[in-house]
Amino acid sequence: MSQAVTVVTDSTAYLDAEEIRRFGVTVIPLQVVVGGRALDDVAEIDAEGVAGALRQWSPVSTSRPAPQRFADAYELAAAQGATGVVSVHLSAEMSGTVESARIAAADAIIPVEVVDSGSLAMGLGFPVLAAAWKARQGGTRTEVAQAARACAEATKSFFYVDTLEHLRRGGRIGAAANLLGSALSIKPLLHITQGTIAPLEKVRTSGRAIARLEDLAVRAAGDDPVDVAVHHLVAAGRAGTLADHLAKRIPALGRLRVVEVGAAVGVHVGPGMLGITIAPALTT
Repeated sequence: MSQAVTVVTDSTAYLDAEEIRRFGVTVIPLQVVVGGRALDDVAEIDAEGVAGALRQWSPVSTSRPAPQRFADAYELAAAQGATGVVSVHLSAEMSGTVESARIAAADAIIPVEVVDSGSLAMGLGFPVLAAAWKARQGGTRTEVAQAARACAEATKSFFYVDTLEHLRRGGRIGAAANLLGSALSIKPLLHITQGTIAPLEKVRTSGRAIARLEDLAVRAAGDDPVDVAVHHLVAAGRAGTLADHLAKRIPALGRLRVVEVGAAVGVHVGPGMLGITIAPALTT
C-alpha cells in the first residue's frame, strides 16, 4: 500500500538512485540548453558533458520544467493512492521551478503543498530526505511540509568557485556581483542566504580558499549531530580530500557523502567548484 503523502522534488537535489527508490521520491528534471538543444538534467546530460561545454565557452543555459511535468507527477501520485503531495524545490530566487510547481498545484486533483527550500544541491536534498522520512512514518501533508521547512532553515551551504564568470553569465551571481572587479586576483568563498548566492570571504589562493571552506564547515557543524555533503564539479580528488578532513574534524558526524553536482547546477558554478552543505542528522 502506498504512503498517504508523496514527495516530489527536482533534479537539482542530486539524490542518489537508491534514496529515490527507497523513499519513493518523484524527481522532475530541469533542462539544460546546449547549442539550442534542451536536455533533461541528469538523464540526458551529466556533469562531464556540461563541464566540457563550459571549458569551450559554448553557450549553455538552464530552463525550468514546464508546469505540465509537475501536473503529470501530481496526477500519477493520486492514481497510485496518495492523498496529498509535498513538492520541495530549489530556491525561487534562483529558478522559476517553484513557480511551475505552484501553477500545477493549483489545478491538482489532490492537495499539493509547494515548499521553497531556499537552496539547491544537498541544501535541497537534505530537506527532501527529511520530508520523505516523515512521509514514510505516516506524517500528514502539513507535517511532511514542516519537516522539509525545518530542515531547510537549519541547513547551511558554503562553496568555492574557480571563477565568478559562470555565475555572472547565468544571472545567478546576486550580491556576489561586487566581487567581479577583483575576480582575477581573488578566490571567492560564497554562501547561500535568503535563497540567493552571496559573498562570504575573499581569499588569495585556491589552497587557502579550500582550507577556509573546511574551517567554516567545522564551525557551522558545532557539536550537534549533523549530516554533511561535499559537492564538486569534476573535482573528485579535491572533494575526497576535503571529505576526509571533515570526517576527522566534525565530532558528531552522521552521514558524510561526496556529491558531484549535475549539469543544471554545474552550468552556473563551473568546473572546479567545491561546496559543503551541513544539515541536522536524519536518523533512518
